[in-house]
Amino acid sequence: MSYRDLRNFTEMMRSLGYPRLISMENFRQPNFSLVSEVLIWLVDRYDPLAGLPIDTDTEQDRIIFIKSIAQFMTSKAHIKLNVKRLYTADGYAIKELLKISSMLYTAMSTNPDNKGSSNTDDATPSSMEINKKVEDLKMCRQLTSEITSHGAKLYDLLGKEQELRGLRSVAVMHPLDVDKMDAGIHRSISGVNQEIQKLNQMLENSASDEANLEAKIDKRKADLERNQKRLKRLEHVKPAYMDEYEKLENDLQKQYNAYMEKFCNLAFLEQQLEEHHRNEQDKVEETENTLKRMQLKLQEEQRRMMQDDIVSGDLLNDEDDDYNLQSRSHEGGNKVFGSMTGGREDSDEDSLSSSGSALEEEKELEMLNDDSEESDGADEQGEQYGNNEGESSEDDF
Repeated sequence: MSYRDLRNFTEMMRSLGYPRLISMENFRQPNFSLVSEVLIWLVDRYDPLAGLPIDTDTEQDRIIFIKSIAQFMTSKAHIKLNVKRLYTADGYAIKELLKISSMLYTAMSTNPDNKGSSNTDDATPSSMEINKKVEDLKMCRQLTSEITSHGAKLYDLLGKEQELRGLRSVAVMHPLDVDKMDAGIHRSISGVNQEIQKLNQMLENSASDEANLEAKIDKRKADLERNQKRLKRLEHVKPAYMDEYEKLENDLQKQYNAYMEKFCNLAFLEQQLEEHHRNEQDKVEETENTLKRMQLKLQEEQRRMMQDDIVSGDLLNDEDDDYNLQSRSHEGGNKVFGSMTGGREDSDEDSLSSSGSALEEEKELEMLNDDSEESDGADEQGEQYGNNEGESSEDDF
């Protein structure tokens, strides 16, 4: 906003005859009420028959007001306004208001009748002339559309003139025959009378149809009342099979409750059986792992025993060789005391102890196998028990 724009706007509004005094301080702060009042006055000065909304109480009303003003000035006066500046209602709105006021001020200053005067009495004739020109423009547009439509109709009629011209000339050249005209008139009168008779007959028939329809309506009403009374009686009467139906319904409810209880029990037992099978399977797997470990241990023991036997056999062979050598060196005078199989006895004791431990391990393996077979038999018995329980529950249901 510039000082020059504000000064020019105030001077133009004073020259156009705005009743309120506009000061330069009015637009220091946003003042939407003053801007809306100025816009309404300028639009009314441009076209008193604009009929734009003037409500500015709510935000939506203010937006609609500004948009309608901008559209009106764009379509009528070809003046493009910035709605954002107008909505702010501060110093920037002066530039948009100045566009409208300068247009009106230029129109007033170029009018030779009002040249040199700036009061309200001189301003009123210019606005009236503008309104008159607008009305003349609307009338010209209406007359243009009517001329176009009438010209199209005239063109269609002139196109049919060639056909109608021969008929018209024949009718004009043909002499008038009074008898034929009289006969034609009588025929027309008789035709009209026949139509009148038909209409009267139709009226009589409609009256009889109306009476028949009323009779049918009364009959239908009587049937409706009778059926309603019968319905009420049937609603109060209890059917003969109702007691048996209620009894069967109660029995069905009991059977359903029993079925649901047994079904829940069967589902629970199946779940428990599955858990038992799972636990037994875990035990079997653990037993198999234990057996495998024991088999590996036995194989290692047997391998070690075989290695000990081989070593003991080598030692015995060495001792025999030493004994033979000694016997050869001391022939005839030396006596030998003791056992020839001292080392072998120790090895035999070791082999006996190792074979006893192997036998004990084999017994433990047999016991584990027996336990696994017993667990499998228990699983089979549990499955047979679950199947028997399910069959018995279904038989009971």
